[in-house]
Amino acid sequence: MATVQKRKNDDGTTSYRVMVRLKGHPTATATFDRLTDAREWGSKTERDMKAGRYFSAAKLKPLGELFDKYEKAASPRLKSWSEVKRQLEWWRAKAGAEMLDTITPARIAEWRDELLATPKQRGGGQRSGADVNRTIAALSSAMSYAVKELGWIERNPCERVTKTKEAGGRVRFLSDDELPRLLDAVRASSHSDLLPAVLLALTTGARKGEILGLRWSQIDFKRRTITLHQGETKNNAGRALPLSGEIVELLKARNKVRQIDDDRVFPPPVDCKELELREPWKAALVLAGIDVRKATRKGRGKSAANDEAPPVLTSDFRWHDLRHTAASYLTMAGVSAIEVARVLGHKTLAMSLRYSHLAPDRVTELGDKLAARMGVAGGAK
Repeated sequence: MATVQKRKNDDGTTSYRVMVRLKGHPTATATFDRLTDAREWGSKTERDMKAGRYFSAAKLKPLGELFDKYEKAASPRLKSWSEVKRQLEWWRAKAGAEMLDTITPARIAEWRDELLATPKQRGGGQRSGADVNRTIAALSSAMSYAVKELGWIERNPCERVTKTKEAGGRVRFLSDDELPRLLDAVRASSHSDLLPAVLLALTTGARKGEILGLRWSQIDFKRRTITLHQGETKNNAGRALPLSGEIVELLKARNKVRQIDDDRVFPPPVDCKELELREPWKAALVLAGIDVRKATRKGRGKSAANDEAPPVLTSDFRWHDLRHTAASYLTMAGVSAIEVARVLGHKTLAMSLRYSHLAPDRVTELGDKLAARMGVAGGAK
């Protein structure tokens, strides 16, 4: 029997999804812009099923066409769309012309192994298991859209593909010696936005995008909090950030001279979508001497221009590691993993538990409390 479901699309338009269920046949689905077309397709499909003439034409669509439709639906709502699009481009180049009915778990597994053996798209070098899994996850999202929204296929083939083993999460944070050196270097920077942005990252654990996207309406100086509303964070969950120390006065001073026609705390230059801090950040790392080294010219070409170009300075400390620093220092101060997760907006407690090894004294303290409560403390101190 054919049923039609009216749906509201992300762009405000209306579509109609038809579902045909008939005993002895796989469920057939399709989506149309007009109700009449949906009803006609449903009736015809039901007749063809009964006559043994039906096969899903959607399965004969190329993967590239699915990516085109998925981009229109997902790009407006995914904050990480630029990264997802980059990952989908690998699949488009590899299998964009392949028909959906040929995209099987076995073939995806073969492409997974091939992907693992290819250099990273950015910077080259060996791909990590995490990079491979994220690239497959991008394909899986598009396939799920084909199942749930378009009705082109009955099941997502990526669900039956084994993930690549991932290394433990990277935790790099500033040592007691590095932290003051970096702060001194940031204070010496001629870029007026660098110091407040770095201090916000260190004292709140907020992500770079969350900081650069801040608006004055989110800041409550009286309560000393910043409110990140639902949908404004990476995992779309809202949370409150603390405002403490030097950053409070810096923001108050900044608020007095803010732009009237731009509510952003860090307004970008004209014709720029977002403030760019990459160059002053690199300069601060160089000045602070935080593991900065010269990159080799291998793979950069052998032209005279490349030979004369200065080597690229790289560091094992990245902007995101300011967030790791905040979490690490909170943990070392005896703050629980649950509270760290609340401040940083971790989606799972496991992400906060990565820092638990940094507070061994806290574990001993809890053990002493447990022994005392049970009356078996003895002479332990």
